[in-house]
Amino acid sequence: MTRSAFDFKPEQLFAEMTNFQRKLADGLRHLREVQDIPAGVTPRTEILRRDKMTLYHYSLPDAPKKRTRTPVLIVYALVNRPYMTDLQENKSLIRGLLAQGLDVYLIDWGYPDRGDRFLTMDDYINGYINDCVDDIRQRHNIPAVNILGICQGGAFSLCYASLHPKKVKNLVTMVTPVDFHTPDNMLSRWVRHLDVDALVDSMGNIPGDLMNWTFLTLKPYRLLGQKYIDMVDILDNPKRIYDFMHMEKWIFDSPDQAGETYRQFVRDFYQNNAFVNDGCSIGGRAVSLKNVTMPVLNIYATDDHLVPPDASLALKKHVGSRDYSALSFKGGHIGIYVSSSAQALVPPSIGDWLHKRDKK
Repeated sequence: MTRSAFDFKPEQLFAEMTNFQRKLADGLRHLREVQDIPAGVTPRTEILRRDKMTLYHYSLPDAPKKRTRTPVLIVYALVNRPYMTDLQENKSLIRGLLAQGLDVYLIDWGYPDRGDRFLTMDDYINGYINDCVDDIRQRHNIPAVNILGICQGGAFSLCYASLHPKKVKNLVTMVTPVDFHTPDNMLSRWVRHLDVDALVDSMGNIPGDLMNWTFLTLKPYRLLGQKYIDMVDILDNPKRIYDFMHMEKWIFDSPDQAGETYRQFVRDFYQNNAFVNDGCSIGGRAVSLKNVTMPVLNIYATDDHLVPPDASLALKKHVGSRDYSALSFKGGHIGIYVSSSAQALVPPSIGDWLHKRDKK
């Protein structure tokens, strides 16, 4: 039988209210004590800078001896910031990869401004990514690098691997959309009906706040309401408050999107499903997944609401590689970077997979 408020004794209600007031008071104190939250925690060195883009090289004093000769270049999405891969000491994909004996580089796209409005996908892929790949190849005196592409960065990495297959030794994709028209892709259903030309022509760059609002409203109850209600339960725990604020900082740290790149990505991929239909041209050259012939490891999250599993698993059908592997993670789009189960599964799996192919 369901209990109503009248079933509780007055002393119980008083205790609940007293406990709630105490948690609020503790929470306000703990929030005031939160210091600056770092954008990444692992030591890194700036290797290359082009306009807003920076290439970083990561290292740890106690990292094990390198197991693989070929370094890994992480290509993150243009949306949000790449320190999600290095959020905290115990929630860091980058630290996990270093612990596997991998040499890790990462592209930080920075914050585009009005001067970047006319940057195209050609500029990002054949320009910035190619510059980073060439710099790493030269530093290590190797013909090709390993690439780890994440979300939209995975789509960019697939494009790059198609156009420059000899420069990519192994390709790892994480929560990467390939078939943008699967029935369960709510974001794609919204964007397919967007007048992207009118949006870009009127706004120029697309505000990061607009992009963030779009993602949050995919799950409005959970992401705009319930998590703050649940926050009451952790207000008296300083560590959990600090963890919560780490995530909040990242969620709302949303760069603007270069207008012309946004226009092409939405039109070619979300609206025309370019990977499936071979409908994308970058720098005057056609992109086809059949040209992606290097070994591919495709990592997807089973509960991903932004990139549903079927959207990612379509890669197997369209890729040209004869060495294709898939790894599932039981979690969501963000949990695959920060959950304890992801830390135990994902970096070791990537390390083992790359190590086996490093000598081939």
